[in-house]
Amino acid sequence: MLFLLNNCSLLSGIDLQCYENNHAHRTEEMDVERLVVRRGQPFSVVLQCTEHIPQHQDHQLNLILHLGKNNEVVLKVSDSEQDHGKWWFSQRNAQGEVMLTLHSPADALVGLYSMTVVLLSADGQILEQTKPQTFYLLFNPWCKDDSVYLPSEELLQEYILNENGILYQGSWDDITTVPWNFGQFEKDVVDICFEVLDNSPTALKNSEMDIANRGSPVYVSRTITAMVNANDDRGVVSGRWDGEYSDGVAPTRWTGSVPILRRWSEDGGQKVRYGQCWVFTGVACTVLRCLGIPTRCITNYSSAHDTDANISVDYLFNDQLESVNYHCWVESWMKRDDLPEGYNGWQVLDPTPQERSDGVFCCGPCPVRAVKEGEVGLKYDTPFVFSEVNADLIVWIVHPDGERIQVSQNSKVIGRNISTKSVSGDFREDITANYKYPEGSMKEREVYKKAGRQVGQKNKVPGQLELFIKHAPAVHGTDFDVIIEVYNAGREDTDAQLTVTSNAITYNSIHRAECQRKTTSLTVPAHKAHKEVLRLQYDHYGACVSEHHMIRVTALLQPTDQDNIILQETNIPLKMPVLHIKIIGKAIVSRKLTAHISFNNPLPASLQGGVFTVEGAGLTEAKEIKTHGKIEPGQAVTVKFSFKPTRAGLRKLLVDFDSDRLRDVKGEATIIVRTKM
Repeated sequence: MLFLLNNCSLLSGIDLQCYENNHAHRTEEMDVERLVVRRGQPFSVVLQCTEHIPQHQDHQLNLILHLGKNNEVVLKVSDSEQDHGKWWFSQRNAQGEVMLTLHSPADALVGLYSMTVVLLSADGQILEQTKPQTFYLLFNPWCKDDSVYLPSEELLQEYILNENGILYQGSWDDITTVPWNFGQFEKDVVDICFEVLDNSPTALKNSEMDIANRGSPVYVSRTITAMVNANDDRGVVSGRWDGEYSDGVAPTRWTGSVPILRRWSEDGGQKVRYGQCWVFTGVACTVLRCLGIPTRCITNYSSAHDTDANISVDYLFNDQLESVNYHCWVESWMKRDDLPEGYNGWQVLDPTPQERSDGVFCCGPCPVRAVKEGEVGLKYDTPFVFSEVNADLIVWIVHPDGERIQVSQNSKVIGRNISTKSVSGDFREDITANYKYPEGSMKEREVYKKAGRQVGQKNKVPGQLELFIKHAPAVHGTDFDVIIEVYNAGREDTDAQLTVTSNAITYNSIHRAECQRKTTSLTVPAHKAHKEVLRLQYDHYGACVSEHHMIRVTALLQPTDQDNIILQETNIPLKMPVLHIKIIGKAIVSRKLTAHISFNNPLPASLQGGVFTVEGAGLTEAKEIKTHGKIEPGQAVTVKFSFKPTRAGLRKLLVDFDSDRLRDVKGEATIIVRTKM
């Protein structure tokens, strides 16, 4: 890109060489018309002149850099490398041009810089200067001296450059996937990411201090976790969990971060309604990858929320539930020079507003290794993260008079199948071993003690009755059976009362409604099993099931003449239909493609208000396609959507379908886009 200068006798223009520089800095997907470079790596601009600049002591070129909306940082860049760790440049003269190669330190402040080239006289007077031109400077995980350096090209391809991802949902024993469009290189996303930083409370209150800390990924990532949620500040996403989303967008409708970030920016920093944990996680991942910090999305199953910091979670039957079925956060890769040695690498960052940290709803960065080793004294928020994956689950029965009876204490329930997308493809990688030693092992219990909490007593010696819950595949819209099996391991017949309930819950265990309840008095013969069948009918659960399509079945067994009460639960994700997508045409940049999207109504009830949402990084901005009239049971619906790909490479088109009775139906199509022929 060439910028011409007016009324200058010697300096006539600057070519920022955006295409060449951005390609070398792996930012060409982000922009080729603006300069976007990474710190710790040289980049070159060409100064064009009307005549040869004399090379003697009477003339000298310098660069002036400004950073911040109010020029909080001003840097004079000389052609000397004497000051280690500072900006400097080298120059090479050619016919009517000077190539200036700028060298930024590996810990340089990230942000939007303004650059001016000045021609100085021998006594330091400015003879000429160019018009200011801007460029973005990002973190550089390819630079060995950068604190976000990640020495694996395979990992960088995934955790910096991949714009498509998978978020894991469901339950620990029935894991489901949701595709997500991060879109960190989509048009203007880099501007919005820095706009998010500029709107933080610290930036608005003390911009000089904020700008001065922007060389630290610890500071920047912690700021992002606070700003992705809108609880304390001019943050991006407002959370809501009660199922009432009429004044916004239901969290399950989002399929990517870009529409959320653009809506926030276009509305002048007004919070976007609504998000839940995976939405906060997806948006945070987009911003951090865009800024150059390697980041991945994590799902922790049977996640705990320890409200009183005793690293155990009380689960009160017939009271408010505190357990969480799954919870999502991100991990970012960075050095922790603010901590003792040994805690570099993956750091937990949780943007979902749960607890305040230093007075703000944010969490992290917390070293994953500190969690595994029980080093809960290390910052930030390690006790909270430790309890999410390591707390003991204590089950109580609460009687009508308020009396509590402890039923069990289990150290093997919380923190299961901790998951992230593999770098090798669209499949799950289990990283539980990064967070904890094997459940029940001596080492795991030692870590629990090190965390500074009393380890509870082991479970009582089991009685002669055992309780199991099994279920057939559960498809949303159908009736299915849940089998409760009571086995008598004793030598005598045993009388007991069995109560089984099914409840519609959200992903984080908020109780929406009871679907069915069944109480049975039974006698279990010695060494025999009694099976009780609870048939879950769509007529019962269809009206109350949450947008997360989750049913919790709870079985309570009370032997008549024993104190040993047994409680078992299972969460059943209802299988959802899949949208079918067929792409018509050759996938070439700027050439029209048509997607045929088809869907069959699986419910025994008609659907109204149907809307398809389509988006894809490098393919199309988010668009909505509304259906007309009712969609009857079993009816097939097909819609057509045309678009022109904007960038070459492997791309994913993501589609969501929502209606009055059925939400969160997803589909995706992978497309290889080629450059113009």
